[in-house]
Amino acid sequence: MRIGLIGTGRIGSFHAGVLSRHPSVDALVVTDTDPARAAEVAHRTGASAVGSAAEVFGAGVDAVVIASATAAHAELIGRAARAGLPAFCEKPVAVDLAGTLDALRETQEAGSVLQLGFMRRFDAGYTAARAAVRGGALGRLHTVRTVTSDPAPPPAAYLPLSGGLYRDCLIHDFDMVRWVTGREVARAYATGSDSGPPMFREAGDVDTAAALLTLDDGTLVTATATRCNGAGYDVRMELAGELDQLAVGLDDRSPLTSAEPQGPAAPAKPWPGFLERFAPAYEAELDAFVRLVRGEAANPCDGREALHALRVAEACEVSRRERRPVELSEIPGG
Repeated sequence: MRIGLIGTGRIGSFHAGVLSRHPSVDALVVTDTDPARAAEVAHRTGASAVGSAAEVFGAGVDAVVIASATAAHAELIGRAARAGLPAFCEKPVAVDLAGTLDALRETQEAGSVLQLGFMRRFDAGYTAARAAVRGGALGRLHTVRTVTSDPAPPPAAYLPLSGGLYRDCLIHDFDMVRWVTGREVARAYATGSDSGPPMFREAGDVDTAAALLTLDDGTLVTATATRCNGAGYDVRMELAGELDQLAVGLDDRSPLTSAEPQGPAAPAKPWPGFLERFAPAYEAELDAFVRLVRGEAANPCDGREALHALRVAEACEVSRRERRPVELSEIPGG
């Protein structure tokens, strides 16, 4: 198997390492808008570096992994579909809903395969929570709380290209709410704050956000996110039911300090970032993609799944802007 990798930034470089070690991948061809970065990754992983995405598609690859800047995702997904190549793409499909719908339409019309990178679906904690909820261990679920907190803001140049905090960051939580509970979001009420570093105001984004979601069975969900959590990388999900409650992401590296006299102290080694926290999940999702390309497994997260999460993010953006609850039925693509 010969795989093309487009984008060798932080996550692309990680993917290159995983793919180069995979026993079913015989060759890896990489490219990046920064040729020196692509060359360094190729040297480190034993891959071949080429000068452009066009050269990747012309290199006789059997599949492509898209880890480029978000703004390029939709065009590359379309190119893969037209070439008849299975594609794995980091979320989101596009920076906006219209671009997402166009890319998914092209993929469907071509009869192509698209797997989206929602790595939390492969995390042991979230998988166990899903089994507990679906198996009835918690009883009737009444409350869900999610937290995604980055230890430090990304570079200022990243913000205008990211799609904003709801689409870039909270979209993972929105996907997990659906995937774990098996329910759809019916309504969203969201707000955000840009009182942190000025680069967020300049980009029209927020550094901290909160959303109240109502699921189609009445379950209430709170989802919060921030780019400015100096204690460390904190991703958790709490699920409360009539019989029991369960937490995902609560371990000896969670960056939390208890105020109680007998409570746990701050961890000696808190999670520094998403790659460290979710490394096993990232490896598992790429293994799933390789098996999908080989015809050995079904698609664990196709483009329509990404669309559902993006529609929730869109509803939150509308709610924040217009300061009102937004029904998901108002958002196209349902």
